[in-house]
Amino acid sequence: MPSYRVTLVVGLLHPGTDPVAVLPAAADAARTLTKVEAQDLAVVAGEARVLVRFLALGDRGAVTVGRRVADRVRDLAEVRRATVARRDGNRWTPVGSG
Repeated sequence: MPSYRVTLVVGLLHPGTDPVAVLPAAADAARTLTKVEAQDLAVVAGEARVLVRFLALGDRGAVTVGRRVADRVRDLAEVRRATVARRDGNRWTPVGSG
């Protein structure tokens, strides 16, 4: 089963949102549909990025997982961009948006 990741560029948190809750909520949203391999939070070029790596049977299923993750994070914060990519060797190939 191929490995995929959804990357969310996160902006302002909604009032009352605990910043520590965003990454676990993203991973839990993916976990409702598939096995989560990893989760990470990074700041790249001044932008907060939430990454959730997971397994999916194909690109269509991966985009569905990505949308579920993005929708959950939108409950907590502004999502400026959401992308889904498939692991191809050492590269990540974009397959859609969440």
